[in-house]
Amino acid sequence: MKNDSIFKDKVVLITGVTGFVGQAIINTLLKTEVKTIRVFSRDEVKHFKMQEKIKDSRLRYLVGDVRDSERVLQAVRGADIVIHAAAMKRIDMVEYNITEGIKTNVLGTMNVVKACMESGIERALLISTDKACMPINSYGATKLLAERIFIESNYSKGKCPTVFSAVRYGNVLESTGSIIPIFKEKLSKNLPVPLTNREMTRFLITSQKAVDLIFAALVKSGGGEIFIPKLKSAKITDIIDTLATKMGCRANIENIGIRPGEKIHEALMNDDECRRAYETDEHFIIPSRIEEYQKGINYPWKEKAKPTKITCYSSNDFLMAKKEIGEILE
Repeated sequence: MKNDSIFKDKVVLITGVTGFVGQAIINTLLKTEVKTIRVFSRDEVKHFKMQEKIKDSRLRYLVGDVRDSERVLQAVRGADIVIHAAAMKRIDMVEYNITEGIKTNVLGTMNVVKACMESGIERALLISTDKACMPINSYGATKLLAERIFIESNYSKGKCPTVFSAVRYGNVLESTGSIIPIFKEKLSKNLPVPLTNREMTRFLITSQKAVDLIFAALVKSGGGEIFIPKLKSAKITDIIDTLATKMGCRANIENIGIRPGEKIHEALMNDDECRRAYETDEHFIIPSRIEEYQKGINYPWKEKAKPTKITCYSSNDFLMAKKEIGEILE
């Protein structure tokens, strides 16, 4: 099955879709034979900007908040596929406003799952983050719970037909609030580039590769899995140096110290997940531990997958050279 054939004549609802990755999802979906795309977000200004930017009669703009269970149910009713991207994502904001993070990232996810079950949605996918793996901050903890809510729901849904699964990936290049636009701005103005620690590493993914992962997970999931792309990582100092070279300037890095909740290195799988994970040419796939107690689950990906041999998937172990960084930043 082609990754876009699953959308033929379907109604797709995407929460939190007015951001950078959400727009990439929409632009790719519009190239398929999708029937309708429901854009669900609480930010009416971003809705307006998207309406001005993307002209397509298949788009429906729904203003609403995932915290509002009745509005979520109304938005989901009649849809076929749900992609749940809505979240509070700023580590610092969630760290100091944890109850708000819980309301959106945890309770909001519960509202989405409940609406999917009540409406009999075919497939529902959560977009997660590397911060959910071995979390040390409030944002990561809320996203870990969101993952658990989606995965566990696959086994507590009763006769509901919905297939629940998740994807987990790293920093999206050029996304809103990401480091590269910030670095470019500082370098262009010959200002010091702020860096919390010179040893810091991060996984990098392009928006298109993130969309490809989302589509693949929707097609291949049998229920209860987390799909993770095979990515390389980079030292942040190497990213800054590469950008400075491309821009023809010199980088002045200012060490500002670790912020609350920040890691030196990120991980996309921990050692326990690696022991249970499978891999294909492009992805790692973590079946739910609850799978051990289930029978007759059909995993479409398993014929072409094999148990992975890696023991931890850390950004400190898959570093790119500066030449590779330059190529991915093109």
